[in-house]
Amino acid sequence: MIQYKLIKEQEINRSLFQDFIRRQVVTDCWRKVNGEWCIQSDPFIDDWSEEDYKTLIICLKNTVSTGGFVYGAFENGSLKGFVSVEPKLFGSRQQYLDLSSIHVSQDMRGQGIGKALFLAAKEWAKKHNAQKLYISAHSAVESQAFYYAMGCVDSQEYNQRHVEAEPFDRQLECSI
Repeated sequence: MIQYKLIKEQEINRSLFQDFIRRQVVTDCWRKVNGEWCIQSDPFIDDWSEEDYKTLIICLKNTVSTGGFVYGAFENGSLKGFVSVEPKLFGSRQQYLDLSSIHVSQDMRGQGIGKALFLAAKEWAKKHNAQKLYISAHSAVESQAFYYAMGCVDSQEYNQRHVEAEPFDRQLECSI
């Protein structure tokens, strides 16, 4: 049985991720070609290195310490999914909060964990005066299908920091 809970700053360390499997085998991705989104073959395996985990831990600790939201899904005490939302409103009307991460362990995908985490993030963002979540979303067809099912659409405004950091991501928003 999955248990959901806030993750405290002191809990965020490498051992938290010991049973988490990031691995995602990607074959097709959404790419913008001549101003239009289309599906293209772009096979690769997405996984995290130890350096990626170090960066993730720093980022998640910062999210918590600055007043943001880090929420996890646990099975038998092991982290199997997590979501984070940054605390600072942005956008031309201060309408967005940044959904900075949402990941489900490879062994638990397709069981509703991502949906539960996403809905918890929306609820938290609503309580913190956001009108929309902003998502710099992985371009894999499967990832995009998830976001579409959650009600996401192409963002009306782009966060340039995200565009520069991940040029192949699709910039999305989701009304709250």
